[in-house]
Amino acid sequence: MSTAISSIRYLGPAYEDSCNRAGIHSAEELRSLGADAAYARLLQTGSKPHFIGYYVLVMALQGRPWNDCKGEEKKVLRKRFDAIKASSFDKGRSEFESILNQIGVIEKPTHS
Repeated sequence: MSTAISSIRYLGPAYEDSCNRAGIHSAEELRSLGADAAYARLLQTGSKPHFIGYYVLVMALQGRPWNDCKGEEKKVLRKRFDAIKASSFDKGRSEFESILNQIGVIEKPTHS
């Protein structure tokens, strides 16, 4: 049996819709992926990067309200967010190319 993503406290229907578009369909799957991998999938499937959206997810998976993220913890999360964004969000791709990438048609560029 699977549980709705919106059953996770602090994640609502809009977050659930974004997750569904990224192929994440249950609270169990989201927890299993973890915040970083799940957020990367959101970016890879068209969600726009937003730091608050990232740390809301991190906090929610820990059972904490979003505004509990402060100080040094927030700085660490900002670095993680920046790394995820750099590796998972390609603002230069068209929507068509993004869909091709989702189904595995476009090869990821290799960095030399």
